Amino acid sequence: MSTVTTATPSIMSPVRQPRRRSLVRDTAVVMTRELRPVVHDPFSLVFGLVQPLVFLGLFGPLLVGSLGGAADGALGGNVWQWFVPAILVMTALFGTSMTGSNLLFDFQTGAHERMLVTPLSRSSLLIGRSLKEMVPLAGQAVIIVAAMVPFGFRLHVGGALVGLALLAVFGVGLGSLSYALAIVVRKQEWMFWVVQQTLIFPLMILSGMLLPLETGPGWMRVAAAFNPLAYVVDAERALFSGELASATAAWGWVAALATAAVGLTVGIRAMVRSAD
Repeated sequence: MSTVTTATPSIMSPVRQPRRRSLVRDTAVVMTRELRPVVHDPFSLVFGLVQPLVFLGLFGPLLVGSLGGAADGALGGNVWQWFVPAILVMTALFGTSMTGSNLLFDFQTGAHERMLVTPLSRSSLLIGRSLKEMVPLAGQAVIIVAAMVPFGFRLHVGGALVGLALLAVFGVGLGSLSYALAIVVRKQEWMFWVVQQTLIFPLMILSGMLLPLETGPGWMRVAAAFNPLAYVVDAERALFSGELASATAAWGWVAALATAAVGLTVGIRAMVRSAD
């Protein structure tokens, strides 16, 4: 009787390990997805310039006329050097604070649930959505600065680039908080706009974005000390003036990083709970 033997391979084929996810790659995927509607509708970029240009064209001359004499004091010697960076912060503020509105639409279409079952990291969903707002902001910033240079605005390229990076970090935190708000009120969408509009304008006024707080009442200056947006606005003014290593810029980075840390923590927790 013959015996059939089966040869056992001496070398076993290696087990394919799952590909390790990269936060940068996942964030790029999410940001690319979010930017596709903007690419197909470039008019939205032009429309986004309307508000900052209106503020520069109508509110700016009022500052020059009423506060021009105080330029050596609260405004630091140049009204436009003081006002233009604040307008860029305002543009980023409105853009990133409305990140949750896009999520509310995704809830209606079921796109959010489909994104949650993908292997994309939860933090990349937040960061990618928020950074999406920085791309049109960069283009708008170029146009705004170019339009204001003939009026006396001095551009420091290095400081401007660092300033945009600071806005991106702050925008990640604010966008993540907006994302979390949309998850919490997804069954009552009108609440998103109530909360967003109720909070956004006090934050703007108490940041010294439109008018200097140095001439305001004491309680406003105390409240501004607890407003992270105020430190970001001051830092942008310093950076766009070329003061990269100033204490004002450093405090702006502290405020931006703290906002990003809190926003990502709250946003990720809200996302995990919504998936349960």
